[in-house]
This record gives sequence, C-alpha cells and structure tokens, in this order.
Amino acid sequence: MTDKRFFKVSGPFSLAQLAEVSGAELAAAGDPSTQFSDVAPLGSADQTSVSFLDNRRYAEAFSSSRAGACVVRPAMVAKAPDGMALLVCDEPYHGYARIARAFYPADRSVPGQADSASVASSAHIGGDCQIGPGAVIGAEVEIGDRCVIGANTVIGRGVVIGDDCLIGPLATLACCLVGSGAIIHTGVRIGQDGFGFALGPDGHLKVPQLGRVVIEDDVEIGANSAIDRGTGPDTVIGAGTKIDNLVQIGHNVRLGRNCVVVSQVGISGSTTLGDFVMLGGQAGLAGHLIVGDGVQIAAQSGVMRDIAPGGKVGGSPAAPFRDWMRGVSVVDKLSKKKG
Repeated sequence: MTDKRFFKVSGPFSLAQLAEVSGAELAAAGDPSTQFSDVAPLGSADQTSVSFLDNRRYAEAFSSSRAGACVVRPAMVAKAPDGMALLVCDEPYHGYARIARAFYPADRSVPGQADSASVASSAHIGGDCQIGPGAVIGAEVEIGDRCVIGANTVIGRGVVIGDDCLIGPLATLACCLVGSGAIIHTGVRIGQDGFGFALGPDGHLKVPQLGRVVIEDDVEIGANSAIDRGTGPDTVIGAGTKIDNLVQIGHNVRLGRNCVVVSQVGISGSTTLGDFVMLGGQAGLAGHLIVGDGVQIAAQSGVMRDIAPGGKVGGSPAAPFRDWMRGVSVVDKLSKKKG
C-alpha cells in the first residue's frame, strides 16, 4: 500500500465507477456496487484494492493474487482467481493509470506566495498560482493560471509559462517559452548556453547563443535534465513528449510530438527527431541528423546516421535492429568455441 504520509488517497469508488473511469467492461461476475479504497500491486493487494495485469510474466502472481479487482486483457479472464472482479480492456496499463489517477489526483498546493519569494514588479502571475519559498521570478516573466513554482526555482527575465504548469524546486528557466500542462521536475536546467565554439589553433571562440527553447503543451521533463537554447534557431520540444531524468539536449535540437526519451540520453546539436520517436537509456545521437517518425533506438546505441521513419536500430555504431542482434549472436557463439 502507498505511504499516506506522502500520498493522499481519494475515494472510495464503486466497481461501476472504476469501470467508467478506466473505459473497461465489467465482467459478469463483478458486483457494480462493491467499493474499493486503493490501488496496489498484485502481490500485496487485498479485497479492497484494485490491481492490474499487463505483462504475461506476472500471470502466476495474478492467479494467486488476493486483489478484489483487477484490470486485465480479455485473454486473461479465464485465469483469474475465484472471487476477483475483472475490469476487461485491451490496454490494461492505460486502464490502471486512469484508475490510479482517480485515487491519487494531482496535488495542487494552496495558492499563494511565500514571504521569501522574490517577484519582479513587471512580472505577471496568473490566478491561483503558488510561488514557493526562495523562488525568484524575473522581470517581464509571464506565468499562466494555476501554476506551481517550487522552492528556490529561478525563472529568468522574459520567460513565458502557460497554464497548469508544475515547476519543481531548484529548477532554472531562461530564454524559454513553456506551453500549458508542463511538468518540469527538480533541478531541470532550461535555456542555458548551447555548446557553441568556433574552434581554432589559437583557441576556441565562444559563439553567442541567440535562440530560445520552445516547449509545447503537456511536456514532462525529468529531474536534472538540461535543454540548451538554440544558437539562432530555437530548440523545440514537441507537444506530449516525455523526457526522463539526466537527459542532455543540445542547441537547435527539434523533438517531435509524443517522443519518449529515457534516462541519460544525449542528443547533439541540430539533430531533428520526428513524432513518436523512442530513445532507450544512454543512447547517444550525433549532431545534424534526421530521425524519422516512429523510430525506436535501443539503449546505449550510438547513432551516427539518419534513420528513416519506422526504423529500429541498436548497437554502436547503430545498425538495423535485426543486423545488430545477429552480430551479437555471432560474437557470442564465437566466444564460446573451444580453441
């Protein structure tokens, strides 16, 4: 069960309400009036809890679970233990996510401004915002309605932030425009100088970075990630994109809509990613590349060439996924041969 010191639970909800929230169909054996008070993993759930099964690896835990209700695919209905109510849908994890959000809605703190916050007189703060202790809001900043600015966060001059944004503690935002619904976690750095130098035998001349970072709606950026501003063109993060912790995005990079960028990825300057691109952890992309829509890049890959839409690559240097796996298999077999 969740620790109530950190997470405030709502509810309870009836099985009928949970079916409506999740978009699932209630199996015939379930009583729509049954009340549930929380969500929980299969192994620790009890009769008042709702769980889910999305990965067949956990089929055995599902069959022995004591959960009162579970979100499952149609194919798993027959394997449910006796007495378990079933919420049946094609995407159980999505259904569970909606239920969990109902039990644990986003915690929007009480609006107000801490006494220790510093807000420039020319800044515009929207309605129902919370400005945390030690936060600094610079001149001509515009912040939309219902935003939360965490403790000791610094919002630089001229930054624009849309409605319903959550900016965590100790973040710094400069030279950027942020859309509505953004979640920017602790320690994120947005809009600092890109890594731009004119190299030469007598030293390296710093090139002014005169672009911005444009973050579209519903983007989430994980803790301690850094997004450099452009050199002249903007660095752009497309709507709905989700960025994990400790990610580095260089100047002039353009990410399309609904990309997923996992921890410790590095994207070099002026590389463009299409929509729905997925980057595994610690992947590295060289500069000035074009990565098409729907591309999947395996963890720890080193990408040095353009990738056509729909491509799947892995390895370093990155190669088509099947070729990479075939090479791994060959090396593995050779290493096991007797001399």
